[in-house]
Amino acid sequence: MLDRAMQALFLLGLEPVVESRSDPRSYGFRPDRSSADALTELHHLLSPKVGAEWVLEGDIKGFFDNINHDWLCQTAPMNRTVLRKWLKAGVIDKGQLAETKAGTPQGGIISPCLANMTLNGLETQLRQYFASKLPINELSKRKLQVVRYADDFVITGASKELLENEVMPWVENFLAERGVALSKAKTRITSIYEGFDFLGWNFRKYVHKAPRKKPTLLIKPSRANTSAFYRKVKGIVRQSGAMTQGDLISRLNPVLKGWAQYHQPASAKKVFGRLDDLIYWRLMRWALRRHHNESRKRITRKYFHAIGNRTWVFATPTVNQKGERTYKAIYNLASTPIIRLKRLPKDYTPYDRQNELAWEKLRVARMSHKLRYRNDVIKIYSRQKGLCALCGGPLTQETGWHDHHIIRRTDGGSDTLGNRALVHPVCHNRIHSGSSMPELPYSGLLW
Repeated sequence: MLDRAMQALFLLGLEPVVESRSDPRSYGFRPDRSSADALTELHHLLSPKVGAEWVLEGDIKGFFDNINHDWLCQTAPMNRTVLRKWLKAGVIDKGQLAETKAGTPQGGIISPCLANMTLNGLETQLRQYFASKLPINELSKRKLQVVRYADDFVITGASKELLENEVMPWVENFLAERGVALSKAKTRITSIYEGFDFLGWNFRKYVHKAPRKKPTLLIKPSRANTSAFYRKVKGIVRQSGAMTQGDLISRLNPVLKGWAQYHQPASAKKVFGRLDDLIYWRLMRWALRRHHNESRKRITRKYFHAIGNRTWVFATPTVNQKGERTYKAIYNLASTPIIRLKRLPKDYTPYDRQNELAWEKLRVARMSHKLRYRNDVIKIYSRQKGLCALCGGPLTQETGWHDHHIIRRTDGGSDTLGNRALVHPVCHNRIHSGSSMPELPYSGLLW
């Protein structure tokens, strides 16, 4: 516990430094960035008619287990003695202490930040390398772009020969210096018209039969990811044993919601619909197997109900506190709205003081559709009794509000509810207009 606490303490100082040096199109293990941002960026790069037509799919073999300790200790902007002790501490496996000669522990608090730091430069240094060899107009024709999420990355290019003969050798040298290497089995060069898988999605450009209609880039859940998800659902249903219908629904719904929300930014409606049909068939078999001596009509009447405009819904009736009859139903994947995430600017960082207000506004706009964020706002609003934490005036739809961090995120403030308050937009500008942060007169409303 002491080591984890110390790692968390060092991470507070290390993360802002690594964030300021990170590649613009790196999205894994970074604040306010996600895999959905990588999807949005790739859509922006590949969807135009003049976009790159070839992609290098990069996968690093055993990345966390093979990072060079000497390179890491020489490069990391932190206490090198402490870092070396953490890296060389060893691992206890089945009661035996094993020496750690390379790599970082995947469960370590500081490991994701160190991993990001290891691969930083893959994008910027690659462009610098080609910029030193080519004039600007020639460089743009090569269409070299890098999008990375943790240790998975794709590099776009104008031709297969460019990626195979020039880019891949450079990437191999870049990784070798850090003690890691590309996986030959998973690294390949693909045409955008054949499609490639990245982060559980399939990216592919489709050519239309109409002669003047430009090719369309579609991003769908990949077959491998969809199959793995369905196998997981099938396993839960098969292993349900004597579980009641309500318990089975409670077990399945978090899995269904989590997978559907992950694929929310993609073109997933058809996949959602097809999976809903397969899950319905699986649940029907579950019900028939439990009552093999009863008629199918009686079983379907017991387990499947009409709810609103939907029929044949796997649900169990319940009674709420008001004595009204309600249903606990299986989550419908097709009901998940497709929401396109707004593209993140390349220079975005939560530690940027100069653009703090603009970045905070962008962050709130990107999170406003998320149920968890809306629940946070409701909790803060209730805690403040609907009043502004600065002026004490009422917060309404007409006045609007801002989700203000009491200790700025640029100063290391957290996203916990205790560090956030709702204030009027005008009050928010007043707070940030001065050189120092004023006290909130109605801060007593926060607790």
